[in-house]
Amino acid sequence: MKIGLYFGSFNPIHIGHLIIANTLYDRTDLDEVWFVVSPQNPFKKQQSLVHEFDRLRMVELAIEDHFHFRACDVEFRMPKPSYTIDTLTYLSEQHPQHQFVLFLGSDNLTHFKKWKNYQVILEQYEVLVYPRPGDLVSFDHPKVKTIEAPLLDISATFIRKSIQEGFSVKYLLPEKVEEYILAKKLYH
Repeated sequence: MKIGLYFGSFNPIHIGHLIIANTLYDRTDLDEVWFVVSPQNPFKKQQSLVHEFDRLRMVELAIEDHFHFRACDVEFRMPKPSYTIDTLTYLSEQHPQHQFVLFLGSDNLTHFKKWKNYQVILEQYEVLVYPRPGDLVSFDHPKVKTIEAPLLDISATFIRKSIQEGFSVKYLLPEKVEEYILAKKLYH
């Protein structure tokens, strides 16, 4: 199978993530999309993250009705912070029958060359890039393909801040994710 890997903190997962994943799935030859929940991104501060198991559970709730989406906790068992190349290598070794493709927002292209072993990623994996508002960065490489997708400016930071301030996040999150956040009092 050809698997699209959508890495993220998903703190929390929101409709923007789901729209992008569905668009890339629909407009390519992918068989599945795996949401790889990152316990600690080397470029983000740890303090604003809720527990990794809560973030994984929110992903599971968000995608439970999508048969071609899957939550992936592979990085929970890997050294932290997690580096994309290490996860790609591990998944390729564990699932040699699959072909893995990396999803990347165009905003990540600006510092992609700072990623650990980015050249190896480009040699061994296809990279599907989706547009982000305000990012006109292009990356000329035969393995990098830009996919037309909606420009979405929905941020988990905005959602967390809204929850902290007591504002509604209806329509920004899948309903089951919103219910989970309220029940567990996350981001308050």
